[in-house]
Amino acid sequence: MDAAAHFHREVRAFHAAAREAAEAGDAPFVPSCPEWTMSDLVFHLAAVHRFVTAIIRDRLDEPPDPAELGRTEFPPDTAGWPVHGRNPTPGPIPATLLDAFEEGAGRLEALFRERSPDDPAWTWSREQTVGFWLRMQTIEAAVHRWDAENAVGAAGPIHEEIAVDAITQTFEVMAPARRAWASAPPGAGERFRFLRTDGPGEWVVRFDGEHVRVGDGADFEVELAGTASDLMLFLWQRIPSGALAVRGDKGVLDRYFELVPPI
Repeated sequence: MDAAAHFHREVRAFHAAAREAAEAGDAPFVPSCPEWTMSDLVFHLAAVHRFVTAIIRDRLDEPPDPAELGRTEFPPDTAGWPVHGRNPTPGPIPATLLDAFEEGAGRLEALFRERSPDDPAWTWSREQTVGFWLRMQTIEAAVHRWDAENAVGAAGPIHEEIAVDAITQTFEVMAPARRAWASAPPGAGERFRFLRTDGPGEWVVRFDGEHVRVGDGADFEVELAGTASDLMLFLWQRIPSGALAVRGDKGVLDRYFELVPPI
């Protein structure tokens, strides 16, 4: 898929939802991100974009210092902006924050279009490429666009190309990482089938000890079926399992987010 084009569309849609919230008055709470208002959500994504920009632009082989990023990557006028760790942030969304988000997203998109996906770049994953960041940031932009739209009205679905890619990325990359970061309990052979209903796609995921094994087939204990968008949104804890068609062992289903802890 053309991930850079998807990234462009998602960050523009995110910015439009944030602008709508700003024009309506005080920053609304974001239901899918507990303890955050729209100001906190905008600041979070603006900070992530600057973090990734620094890695790619400066060809870093380790993560940048957040304190240094705060001094060099954000404009000097930060009056009224969210302060990390002091959320939720009440009051109007600062216009300078919205402008800084738009500027930072544009800089990151330009880097994604300029650099080859195969160019080396530090990441928290085994894949150390610019392409990894393009993939992850497109997914993150789509998820947070949904969060922002959901906070001001009805959220549009995740584009099917992004959703299918995000489901695969969840099982191949995110689930093992989240398990390691949170010291999740070992798997006991639990088998989940995720079945897409609006096109081809199925994922059978088995948790064996410390391993997350991905395949296909009919060997499962619980199945969740839905559109690619809804499957992705469930895996990112944006919608409940009740929004999907579920059959099989509910006890196994209840263990999923113990085996893959939230971040």
